[in-house]
Amino acid sequence: MTDLDGVFRREWGPAVAALARWSGDLTVAEDAVQEAFADAIRTWPRDGVPANVEGWIVTAARNRALDRLRRESVRPGKELAAVLDDITARTDRQGVPHRIRDDELRMMFTCAHPALDPHSQLALTLRLISGLTVAEIARALLQSESAVGQRITRAKNKIRHANIPLRVPPPELLPERTPHVLACIYSVFTEGYWSTAGPSAIRDELSDEAIRLAGEVCSLMPDARDGHALAALVLLHDSRRQTRIDADGALVPLDEQDRGRWDRARITRGLDRLRNAAGATGPYLPQAVIAALHATAARWEDTDWDGICRAYDRLIAITDSPVAKANRALAVGFRDGFDAGLAALDEVAKDARMARSNTVASIRADLLRRAGRHVEAQQWYMQALDRAGSEPARQFLRRRYGECGGQPAVADTPAGD
Repeated sequence: MTDLDGVFRREWGPAVAALARWSGDLTVAEDAVQEAFADAIRTWPRDGVPANVEGWIVTAARNRALDRLRRESVRPGKELAAVLDDITARTDRQGVPHRIRDDELRMMFTCAHPALDPHSQLALTLRLISGLTVAEIARALLQSESAVGQRITRAKNKIRHANIPLRVPPPELLPERTPHVLACIYSVFTEGYWSTAGPSAIRDELSDEAIRLAGEVCSLMPDARDGHALAALVLLHDSRRQTRIDADGALVPLDEQDRGRWDRARITRGLDRLRNAAGATGPYLPQAVIAALHATAARWEDTDWDGICRAYDRLIAITDSPVAKANRALAVGFRDGFDAGLAALDEVAKDARMARSNTVASIRADLLRRAGRHVEAQQWYMQALDRAGSEPARQFLRRRYGECGGQPAVADTPAGD
């Protein structure tokens, strides 16, 4: 029997995007795809998994949507033909084919409509494109579940009541929406690269999807340097995918990974994208530089920590991100000594934006462990465990806790990874 959770993760975004384009209604699309998956749960165990899973889901969802639209079309003044878009329509008013060939990317630009506030844009896109649950989105955005749920509901209502069209914006409007699209793609990649919940530390389908969509943005807007910077960042990070977990699914920190198994083709592509990104002003260029410095260091001992700290300084100047400040403190620890890293971490530890995150606790524990202060490290590993999401992350923290003399032993938060 096919892993239905895996099928859901792979097919949710494409199916919702295709149905939204076809029906012109986000709620109809999302409800229809949910019903299609419910049908799959009922019928696949009995009839077997279809050869074309994607086609089955989209067809089942379309049939569900058709039934709903036909029921609604009986209302006075509303014709079904006025509700349904031509499923093959991909041209603008001048009849020129749009360069956006991908339904999910089309959906991202639609959700980036300026009538929606940025936080709602991001939450809605992560829900519709990635199929992330409200809880997963809340963890990714460091927000409460109730706040995220309300943002998604408000955004859908705004689209419906303001009659925001589910279409590709004209070329002159693409640049103003690109930052949102890039943020969504990066959030999808982040959830794939470092899963916030569940049995697996890595979600391959989300990482692959984000890399593909970043490439689509570069193809659509070849002069958008921030797009190239994001593409470089995800490629360079993802080059380490096969070495980040061992055969048992346990996390392997950056300093213990087999660099001979890193994907050199992805590193080369990432460095090419990085060269194209020269002059980018957004947050992805300094992050890509950090990833490149890790990817090109022959050994852990050869890491250019001064270059990494300078890249973090640039990132913090752009974003004022507390997560960036915490990770910079770790880099300072490797450059200037672990006590210096702990002092730098103190500067961000009380930031209210980190209240729902275990980042500060896990970095502090790692620095204390490396400094040989094992009793103190145990305390912070336990605090980090209280807020850890995925089971591999929890195992990693338990293992480090055990290495510091605590019980039981099991797993570490990846330093610099």
